[in-house]
Amino acid sequence: MSDQVASSTNHDVVALLSRIAAALERMAPPAPVQADFNAADAFVWRAEGRVLAPAQRVNRVEMALLRGIDLVRDLLIENTERFANGLPANNALLWGARGMGKSSLVKAAQAEINRARSPSAALKLVEIHREDIESLPTLMGLLRDSPFRFVVFCDDLSFDGQDTSYKSLKAALEGGIEGRPDNVLFYATSNRRHLLPRDMMENERSTAINPSEAVEEKVSLSDRFGLWLGFHRCSQDEYLAMVFGYCDHFGLDADREQVRASALEWATTRGSRSGRTAWQFIQDLAGRMGKQLDKQLSA
Repeated sequence: MSDQVASSTNHDVVALLSRIAAALERMAPPAPVQADFNAADAFVWRAEGRVLAPAQRVNRVEMALLRGIDLVRDLLIENTERFANGLPANNALLWGARGMGKSSLVKAAQAEINRARSPSAALKLVEIHREDIESLPTLMGLLRDSPFRFVVFCDDLSFDGQDTSYKSLKAALEGGIEGRPDNVLFYATSNRRHLLPRDMMENERSTAINPSEAVEEKVSLSDRFGLWLGFHRCSQDEYLAMVFGYCDHFGLDADREQVRASALEWATTRGSRSGRTAWQFIQDLAGRMGKQLDKQLSA
């Protein structure tokens, strides 16, 4: 009888352990899916499934249409081209005024460099969303052994409140035991130069035992970017140059003085002059003229 009880008990234990193992397997994150990097020149990182999804069409603006940012444009292209050629290059933080072409410049720079490169040597662009930044070390691990070179790009990067994911970013860029892979560069855009709001840094200063050290830890995140590129609000002449650049590109043949007056009124009603404002005006103008625009182009 005792043997039967022992056998039944062992069977129950084995069944219980099997259920626990199955539950743990379901809870574990899926293994990363190896991407086919020949499938596209741009990918989107899906952190939840650990998948690099190829982007069949990148939403980008032609480099020639980006006006009023000549200096930062040249610096970013030079840095990106050095990296694509296997030379030392810096992570880049593009910060400043909204709508002035920060993310558009990153995508245009990749396209500009790939024009002169064969598909086997193409520079790949990988977008990671802000909310997935904690998975950046996993993404870099997937890219590390690839023969291609990658610009990992995060648009509108910033941190608020009790968000501590910036520590993952710091470690992935420079501070981790493995460091950033030689074939990966990280570009980010932000409206904030230090990626953190002033009130967050002030709160750290007021509540810390050593205020200066607490703030220093937060601010040091920006130091991981060797290249800081500032984007500032454009002048009226620069704004109009953007508008007329779009008009010429799309063949919008309208009276220049009327376009000028309408474009300035459009900017005044929105309280800003920027590349995004110029593009929104062009969409309105083309609609009124009954003209189609290339859907791939946006600001």
